[in-house]
Amino acid sequence: LSAWAASFVRSNPTDTLALLKDLNAGVSSTAAYQAREDEGTQPPARTLDLGRGSCRDFALLFVEAARALGFGARIVSGYSYNPSQLSGTGTTHAWAEAFVPGAGWITFDPTNRQMGGFNLIPVAVARDLSQAMPVSGSFIGASDAQLRLTVSVRVTELH
Repeated sequence: LSAWAASFVRSNPTDTLALLKDLNAGVSSTAAYQAREDEGTQPPARTLDLGRGSCRDFALLFVEAARALGFGARIVSGYSYNPSQLSGTGTTHAWAEAFVPGAGWITFDPTNRQMGGFNLIPVAVARDLSQAMPVSGSFIGASDAQLRLTVSVRVTELH
């Protein structure tokens, strides 16, 4: 992981923001997105070896690679909102933030190769994704009961 992360450093000294942008794009260039219903995340080395992962795997890969380069980084869990969908649906999503002195926490979404929090609705922020689950719990009931989760997002402007 350290060698993979170091491959994004172009010079010494290097442009910090350019390095983080390259790392962000590098995650989705290295691995293909694949939805995964399994709980938790796979280790970053496994994401690199498999060449695929979910949004939470991509976020963890970015965070651990950024940490290997000496940055403070954290996982964000929440929802992605797509305003082009008439129903205003939201989907659970995970992304990352890196700390840059003087700028603060900067949002990176390696799954979508985006920087900044546009269309991202944070619910929890933590050092480790297991501490930042947007939904957790258990169900006790009939074995033939169907569980379903829907998210509806309504964006309003405050004046």
